[in-house]
Amino acid sequence: MNQRFFYCPKCGGGLYYSRRGERDRLTCSKCGYIFYENPVVGVAVIVLNGEGKILLGRRSGSYRGLWCIPCGYVEYDEDVFDAAVRELKEETGLDAKIKEVYTVQSNFHNPEVHTVGIWFIAESAAGELRAQGDLDEVGYFDLMSPPPLAFPTDEAVIKKLAQEKALRNKTTQF
Repeated sequence: MNQRFFYCPKCGGGLYYSRRGERDRLTCSKCGYIFYENPVVGVAVIVLNGEGKILLGRRSGSYRGLWCIPCGYVEYDEDVFDAAVRELKEETGLDAKIKEVYTVQSNFHNPEVHTVGIWFIAESAAGELRAQGDLDEVGYFDLMSPPPLAFPTDEAVIKKLAQEKALRNKTTQF
């Protein structure tokens, strides 16, 4: 296990790994504080247009040039639903009406930050679609042929959406 944190956020003492219950946990050598390395929570908002195409954004910061479902991190004091609405607005200019939680996934693609992502299904209620924030381009794409994606979890989510759409189409043909 690679140690990523070395100083206690409470008193500044040195952190070391010690056995705590079922696993090794970072513990302060001065005050005994246990530093839990918990994942960060992210949110992503799935917007489908009338043709069943998904809204994606091309990233301008990390993972530059690759596409993703509009997403971002939840602030410490923020409700996850509010974070989803805020992130969609910040990145695409669209106001969202959240309909449901679609899926929850663990993201292990970045070894520096383990995240838990929550993907929401939303309707675009208002606003003008435009790339902003961490995105430099936005557009709607066919679920069966998305552009190169930044995150493996987005790929899994889009694949699941495409399979559900194909199943719905198949059952309505009879």
